[in-house]
Amino acid sequence: MITFDQVTVQYDDTPEPALRDVDLTVEEGELCLVVGHTGVGKSTLLGAVNGLVPHFTGGTLWGRVTVDGRDTAHHPPRELADVVGVVGQDPVDGFVTDTVEEELAYAMEQLAIAPATMRKRVEETLDLLGLADLRHRALHELSGGQQQRVAIGSVLTAHPRVLVLDEPTSALDPTAAEEVLAAVTRLVHDLGVTVLMAEHRLERVVQYADRVIHLPGDGLARIGTPADILRTSTIAPPIVELGRVAGWSPLPLSVRDARRAAAPLRARLADRSPAPVRPLPREHRTRLLTSRAVTVSYRGVPAVREVDLDLHAGEVTALMGRNGSGKSSLLWALQGSGPRRAGTVKVTEVEGGPAVDPHDVPAAAARRLVGLVPQTPADLLYLESVKQELDQADAESDTERRARTVLDRLAPGIDDATHPRDLSEGQKLALVLAIQLSAAPRIVLLDEPTRGLDYQAKTQLIGIVDALAAEGRSVVVSTHDVEFAARAADRVVVMAEGEVVADGPTAEVIVSSPVFAPQTAKILAPVPFLTVHQVMEALTATQDEGAPS
Repeated sequence: MITFDQVTVQYDDTPEPALRDVDLTVEEGELCLVVGHTGVGKSTLLGAVNGLVPHFTGGTLWGRVTVDGRDTAHHPPRELADVVGVVGQDPVDGFVTDTVEEELAYAMEQLAIAPATMRKRVEETLDLLGLADLRHRALHELSGGQQQRVAIGSVLTAHPRVLVLDEPTSALDPTAAEEVLAAVTRLVHDLGVTVLMAEHRLERVVQYADRVIHLPGDGLARIGTPADILRTSTIAPPIVELGRVAGWSPLPLSVRDARRAAAPLRARLADRSPAPVRPLPREHRTRLLTSRAVTVSYRGVPAVREVDLDLHAGEVTALMGRNGSGKSSLLWALQGSGPRRAGTVKVTEVEGGPAVDPHDVPAAAARRLVGLVPQTPADLLYLESVKQELDQADAESDTERRARTVLDRLAPGIDDATHPRDLSEGQKLALVLAIQLSAAPRIVLLDEPTRGLDYQAKTQLIGIVDALAAEGRSVVVSTHDVEFAARAADRVVVMAEGEVVADGPTAEVIVSSPVFAPQTAKILAPVPFLTVHQVMEALTATQDEGAPS
C-alpha cells in the first residue's frame, strides 16, 4: 500500500538529510507505528506519504514514494485526498469550518460525495468518536482533546484507504485515547485501512502495532516487529523498560502479558517500599498561592466551580482529569489573565511580603509571580527567529537566568536562525517554556507540556521541574500523561466537571485509579511501585544487601 524506494529528503537550510536511503513497505491493513526522538524526521516521513513533502514543505526528494500505486512526486496532496487522510500534530491548523458537524462534512463536500451518503457517514463518525453531544458546538469552544477527535473524524468521513496520524492521542485523556485507538484499530481490522502513526506515548499504542518504523536520528529507518525493534531501541515505553530490567523474553507489550510474567518480580519486591518521588513533607512547605472559590464560566456555562487550591514552595502538582474538566480554565484564572467570574487568588511575591492578585498588577510583575505555558505554545511566538524570541525574553526578565541555557537543557541543538513556526511541536514547547522560565516566576503553570515530547525530552523536562522545585518554586503540570505524573509529581489534583474531586500524594491518588495508574503500577499491583526507576533502586538495594561483606 505504501512503498518508500531509496527515499532521501533534504531541506535547503539543513546540512544533513532528514531522511536518508529509506527503503520500506507498509502493507494493506497494517498499523505501523513510527517512533524516534523529537526532530529526527517522523513528520517528514509521514508528510511524504501524501505529497506534503516536498510539494508543500519544500526541500528535495530523491527516490520514489508510492501510495496505492500513485507516485507522490507526480500527484500533489489534492490528488491523493481520496486515498490518504492526514491528521497533523495541531488539529486547529487543519480546521476550515466553524462547527463540529460542518468540519466532519467538509472533506466529503470537496470529494463530491452524495448528500445522503454524507449524512450517514457524519452520524457514524459522531458515534464512533463520541462526538454526538458536540455536533453543533463551535470548534473554538472545544477542549484540545475534543478538537483532536474532531480532526480525526474529519478525515475518517472520506473513508480513505490510508490514514496518517501524527501524535493522535497527545491531547487526549487516557479514556478518550483508548476510545480513539479502539476506533482506529477497528478500521484496520474490520475495513483493512492502512494506518501510519507517529506517537511519543508508546505505552498507549505499541500493543496495537503490527510493525514499528524506528528513526534513530541519522536519517535511516529500521522496520520490524514491535518486540524486535523496541528491545534495542533508545526509545521505549515503561512496560518495555521494566521487561529489560526483569530480563523478560519475549518482551511483553501489553499489561496483561506483563502481569503474567511479573509474578517472580512482585515476589522479590513484596517486602520493599518504593523510594518517594519527592521526600519533602508537604507540611514543611511555605504556601505561595492561595485560591478560594475560584469560578470561571463562558457564556453562562460553568468551567470551574468554586475551586479552593493552595500551592506550596518546592511542590510539584499534577493537575489531571478528562478533557473538558476545567484544567486549562483553572490555570488561566490562577495566572491572572483568564476570566474569573468569582473567587480570589493571592500570590506571595517575596518571603514575608504581602500577597497580591496577579490579575491586579502590571503584566511584567504578573509574569514574575506566575508563569504559564499554554496548551498551544505557538500562541506566544511572534518574532522571526529563535534568537529574537530568546533575546526578547531575556530583555523582559529582570533575572540572571538565560533563556538559551534553559532551551539547551530541554531541546539542545535548535539553531538561532530557525523561524519558530518551523520548529516541531515539541521544540516549540521547549522554546516557550524557556521564555517563561527566564522570568523566574514563583509559580510555574504548564498546560500539557509533554505534548509532542519524546521520553528523553520528558526526562529533561523533569530535570527542569525538579530544579524549579529545589529553588523553592511551585510547579503545576496539567497533564493527561500518567507516566510523567508518576515520575515528576509528589501531589495529584483531579478535576471533574470544574470541581476538584481528589487531592493528595501521587501514590495515593493514581494507584487506586484504573484510569490514571501508570503501567508499572498496573503490572506490579498490589506492590506499590509507580516507576521503573523505583523498581531498579529496590532491586539494587536487594542485591547490595545480599552481597558478602
